[in-house]
Amino acid sequence: RGKWDRITSFALAKLAATLSILAWVVWLFMNQNFYFISLPDVLTTGSSIMPHKIIPDVFELIRGRCNKIQGLPYQINLISNNLPSGYFRDYQIIKELFLPAFDDIMDCLDISIYAINNIKVNPHILDDKKYDYLFTTEAVNSLVKEGRPFRDAYREIGRQVTEGEFVPDRKVEHTHEGSIGNLCLDEIRARKDSILSGFNFDTLHLTLARLLDID
Repeated sequence: RGKWDRITSFALAKLAATLSILAWVVWLFMNQNFYFISLPDVLTTGSSIMPHKIIPDVFELIRGRCNKIQGLPYQINLISNNLPSGYFRDYQIIKELFLPAFDDIMDCLDISIYAINNIKVNPHILDDKKYDYLFTTEAVNSLVKEGRPFRDAYREIGRQVTEGEFVPDRKVEHTHEGSIGNLCLDEIRARKDSILSGFNFDTLHLTLARLLDID
């Protein structure tokens, strides 16, 4: 007893960890130092005193709930680690922790999906001059394509940056597979669908429905 509870709780904790990191990234990239993305008003609140502040409280709550779920395996382990074989009343306490975690993680998944579908990406991120130096590597590669040795091209762009002469070329086009200009999303989606089809989920769902006697 308790073994499978622990195993399942670790799976829940791994999923919760992913959602927690996602929530933190959204929170970070929404703040005014980045402003990469924004959320609709229905998914945010304002500060009680600062009129300009927009708080992604949905993701703060997801982060808090998921961090709580990540502690679940350790709670279960501490309750059951010194128990011999058999059943003891201690396991009732495990159920109090274990079963509600499924509802919590499903709620976090549902609201995460809804929020992600409503995120708006700022299309003018790179207009900020602080991102000019993102293009230094492209500038080096352009000089190399013109015939300069990489070492010389590297030094030249470094000199331009140091002396304040560097002017980025933002019209960068990538064509290799997986790059910005050639994401290969259709191929990736087809590969994913091919792998998932091998798991035969339809049969699994049908079997579960029969076991649970539901339509």
